Amino acid sequence: MSGILKGMRVVEGSAFVAVPLAGMTLAQMGAEVIRFDRIGGGLDAGRWPLAPSGQSLFWAGLNKGKKSIAVDMSRPEGRELITRIVTAPGEDAGLFLTNLRVRGWMDYDTLKQRREDLIMVTLMGDRHGRPAVDYTVNPALGIPEMTGPEGWPEPVAHALPAWDLVAGQLVVSSLLAAERERLRRGRGQEVELSLKDVAAAAIGHLGLIGDAVVNEAERGKSGNALYGAYGQDFLCACGRRVMVIGLTHRQWRGLVKATDSAAAMADLAARSGRDLNDEGVRWELRHDITAILRPWFAARTVADFAGDFDAVGLTWSVFRSVREALAEDPDLSEDNPMFRLLDQPGLGRFPVPGHPAVFSGHHRQDPQSAPRLGAHTEEILGDVLGLGDAEIARLFDSGVVQGPGRAARRAA
Repeated sequence: MSGILKGMRVVEGSAFVAVPLAGMTLAQMGAEVIRFDRIGGGLDAGRWPLAPSGQSLFWAGLNKGKKSIAVDMSRPEGRELITRIVTAPGEDAGLFLTNLRVRGWMDYDTLKQRREDLIMVTLMGDRHGRPAVDYTVNPALGIPEMTGPEGWPEPVAHALPAWDLVAGQLVVSSLLAAERERLRRGRGQEVELSLKDVAAAAIGHLGLIGDAVVNEAERGKSGNALYGAYGQDFLCACGRRVMVIGLTHRQWRGLVKATDSAAAMADLAARSGRDLNDEGVRWELRHDITAILRPWFAARTVADFAGDFDAVGLTWSVFRSVREALAEDPDLSEDNPMFRLLDQPGLGRFPVPGHPAVFSGHHRQDPQSAPRLGAHTEEILGDVLGLGDAEIARLFDSGVVQGPGRAARRAA
């Protein structure tokens, strides 16, 4: 594998979303990422969605391009192998990502006794070390009270694991920052962050904490409206629904012109005594604006206005399911250089994304399939730890490690 991080070796012991995403991101930039799992698979080995074969599309999606070793970590010999892999020598090695820290074994103080310049990035649930996931962090910080139809009395959870995704990228940037300091000053360190702190920082950066402190009115639900400006969904004559945005002055002027609503908007401004060029005013008068625009969309199909909207550069979109998006949007196909159609054993053939960024000094790297569990066990034992064939065979025969090829030969 090539890429901007070629030569870097990262070891990952993880489950769920954030840390696997971090490891995959590094792998797609060219790093050698070794993921270790217990024999039979880790906590997320069978997580939904599943392919018809029963194999996890989730696991395959978050482990693309990595190397896999399967180890019996309930045995001291297995734990010793993992320790040696994490702390193996090399200027570009000694980098460890985890959200499964184990005190007295897989923790920084223990591991750095083997390698003083070790860099270990640990993601916790909250800063106290308690477990957390998006579905618990969001309620704790008030996000479901802002999500859902206007006036809806119950909290609404969100299907997208936003904090996991943000945390995964912060794990990447934290590792690279610590590695830069090691290159300059020769010292390793442990980096700790928590999912809840990532979420709390994000809502603080977005002004939501300040809003709750300094303003009397609490922000409530607003359905599909764009908070603080104008953006709204509309049902069209064909039965499809669209989202249109009037956030900036240019977007607002374009929307008004395209829907031939300038006179009606001028009348609304005169009646209310408000200036619709102010995005905050558009938010406050959103129901009146929507009442003006709704009949225009209801009388037209998407095909009636799609070309005109695109021609004048409006910010808008049709609501789609993922299945519909795959059928209609070339950005989810090989027309987009980020995607490649891959045949993946046990999963099927479908578009698989590579890294979204394009580096001018490197060719775009095609995405790689996720490995079968333990697919690189033999390679890692030999190349990383320098074990001989006899020792590797003994580890397989005793059940300390496992790999699909070895398992098949032994069964035969």
